[in-house]
Amino acid sequence: MSTFFLSDLHLDPSRPEITALALAFLRGPALQADAIYLLGDVFEAWIGDDAIQPPADALAQALKALNDAGVTVYFIHGNRDFLLGADYATRAGIRLLPDPAVIDLYGTATIIQHGDLLCTDDTAYLAFRAQARDPAFIAGFLAQSPAQRLAFAQKARQASAASQAAMKDSNQSAFETITDATPEAIADTFARFGCQRMIHGHTHRPAIHQHLVNGRLCTRVVLGDWHQHGSVLAVDADGMALIQLQPQR
Repeated sequence: MSTFFLSDLHLDPSRPEITALALAFLRGPALQADAIYLLGDVFEAWIGDDAIQPPADALAQALKALNDAGVTVYFIHGNRDFLLGADYATRAGIRLLPDPAVIDLYGTATIIQHGDLLCTDDTAYLAFRAQARDPAFIAGFLAQSPAQRLAFAQKARQASAASQAAMKDSNQSAFETITDATPEAIADTFARFGCQRMIHGHTHRPAIHQHLVNGRLCTRVVLGDWHQHGSVLAVDADGMALIQLQPQR
């Protein structure tokens, strides 16, 4: 029995093969899990529980089936789906967790989070994050029609993509540094929670890292994205492994 961690699926109607891959995993191997943790950006965009797109419908059914089979599914919000609320959580049978959270993972206290808060050099993004999560901004956004919200989300994604492309073209090395977790934020998080293991997504750089924090060896696992293939972290009492899932072409 294993516990599975996934993030950054970015499910979207334009990528049906990735949705199919995720559903195949949830309807197959995931049924044998102790628990499933979804660490944010499961959806490319989330504009409210009242404006569900096709991938979200199918995913809710698969997650509810897991819950009914006795597999608990936990969800931490990402920067793309932070508006996912209690209505969808109830429909999908998932449990919402704060970001970050600490869990007992086979006897090891483990920090889990989406990961964007670790990217402290990305000041422009963090400023936007603070604005977007302001209750007044959220209330105003949700007061708009679903069509208006979708148009806003599409424009925001286009602006973000253009900004990232320009940054890459200007200085690829700087882009890689700015959009990655900083050593200071990593060390601070380990020290603040007193844990020696952390699991997060967001940066799309799957790897298992070792950090020396205040004389303690700490392990940080970065989950992969689902742009070209699936990425799952499997953890059991004996260890952990990052697994790639190949979509059907």
